[in-house]
Amino acid sequence: MSKRFFKFVLLTFLSYLTCLSLNAYAQIPDLGPDYDVQDKVMISSSDGASISAIVVRKKSANLPLPTILQFTIYVRDSDINSLKEAADRGYVGVMAYSRGKYLSPDPIAPYEHEAKDAYAVIDWISKQSWSNGSVGMYGGSFNGFSQWAAAKTLHPALKTIVPYVANRPGMGLPMENNIFINPNYQWAFYVSSNKTLDNTVNNDRQRFRKMQFSWWDSGKAYRQIDEIDGTPNPLLQRWLQHPAYDSYWQNMVPYQKEFAQITIPVLSIDGYYNDSQVSGLYYLREHTKYVKDAEHYLIIGPYGHFGAQRGGEKILNEMEVDPLALIDTKKITYEWLDYILKNGTKPEILKDKINYFVIGENQWRHAASLDKMSNTSLQFYLSDVKKNGRYLLSPTAPIQAKYLSQSVDFKSRKESNNDYYPSPIIRKQIDTSNGFIFVSEPLEDDVIVNGSFDGEIVTSINKRDMDFGITLYELTSKGEYFHLSYVIDRASYAKDTSSRQLLEPGKITSLPLTQTRLISKQVKKGSRIVAYLNINKNAFAQINYGTGKDVSDETILDAKEKLKVKWYNQSFIRIPILLEDFKAP
Repeated sequence: MSKRFFKFVLLTFLSYLTCLSLNAYAQIPDLGPDYDVQDKVMISSSDGASISAIVVRKKSANLPLPTILQFTIYVRDSDINSLKEAADRGYVGVMAYSRGKYLSPDPIAPYEHEAKDAYAVIDWISKQSWSNGSVGMYGGSFNGFSQWAAAKTLHPALKTIVPYVANRPGMGLPMENNIFINPNYQWAFYVSSNKTLDNTVNNDRQRFRKMQFSWWDSGKAYRQIDEIDGTPNPLLQRWLQHPAYDSYWQNMVPYQKEFAQITIPVLSIDGYYNDSQVSGLYYLREHTKYVKDAEHYLIIGPYGHFGAQRGGEKILNEMEVDPLALIDTKKITYEWLDYILKNGTKPEILKDKINYFVIGENQWRHAASLDKMSNTSLQFYLSDVKKNGRYLLSPTAPIQAKYLSQSVDFKSRKESNNDYYPSPIIRKQIDTSNGFIFVSEPLEDDVIVNGSFDGEIVTSINKRDMDFGITLYELTSKGEYFHLSYVIDRASYAKDTSSRQLLEPGKITSLPLTQTRLISKQVKKGSRIVAYLNINKNAFAQINYGTGKDVSDETILDAKEKLKVKWYNQSFIRIPILLEDFKAP
């Protein structure tokens, strides 16, 4: 037997074993004689990699047809059902998987190749005899990201996208505003451990919660967190090489002027309490910034990350959601796809570009843009004046510059700083053990807080960097705190997420507040606005010790000197509101 023939036999045998292995955990259900199912499609990308795909068509369909494409890293047995649904609705359904997933032999590298690979898949679809040359995409989270990746280099056949709660790599997962966060640490294993999904590791919450607190207690560098877990995390280590929103991240989705060539219609769906909301709305803001009169619609309401993808939840973070807020996400999606790809009727909910549900008022409203959601704003200064035991959120600018002092001991693990996460949304009390609480006077009118707050933090520190956060609440006349919005931010990236600008110790600097979360909430007369300002120090994110080194390399040994912060009273927040009787000056 020749070496060449032996090699051929060996490769054939290994390929056979691979197929057996895959079939063991990726069974494709039989859809019956009415459907043509191609479950072993392989598509070549521009660099020679292979993308695995499944195609489902109705045998009775009159060809050619438009195609509904989902591009995902999540390989599930149920994927065939959504393709059947597309076929039943008069489309060809295609599910394409990130390279390395399902039958693809290539290495798994989330985010890095979706732009070129999605283009290759769409190009392949457009050349099939069953395709009429029109492709629409939909899906949530990673699948929302992959649609924007596909739009980075827009293929002529891609006619529309419908991203739900779209992720933006580098600014939602694995880090937020340049701070690496822990809650989704296991995601890298979940999607890369095998050809489908590692549900065992993803569901082991106890393991990763233990890891977070073990790392917190140890004082070790963040770069060693996988050593503490006991399992190397090469994807995380790769991401940690890019703490700035640099070209590595920028190459994954449209960036700056690349949005200008995205002239197709877009329907985005998001939620006020979606963890990745700043990512999803980033795409909307940038798209409408670079494309005048972009046909980009938004539906947003009181939904979380998963709720937005399935039309909402009756109970969200212990808050009862009004039934009028609940929507049929899939029905609206197909109405939109029919509207664009089949000259159908636009979904009824889309009365204007921005379609949002007002919590408390419990009705849908509509606006021409995010900016048009509000007609004025409430501006408050973080004053040094105390009233009733708390500092005043003052509507007037200070006459004299003063400051509040905060000292944070990063050596100590006895206390955590910054309790910002909105769960529960409504609570009887908030953390007052550290940081500063600012409270406004009672509001004199009913208002709708409508949009994303911004502002400026004026500060000086004795170190070169810090991570901080602001959380906004409505304090009702009943004494309940309603979580409105929050932001966590790294001072050295506050002005430019792509380039670090370290602070000069002792020098006063102004840090803009951006990337805050949007909400629409009716706030009744007599309620107060509460702002909670604090340094970020807890087990759920990197610890910035302030040396100016890469934060991933800092350890508790860098905590010799306490962080000393001066929060100046020129700091302010600006909250967009809608007033029914407002008259512009």
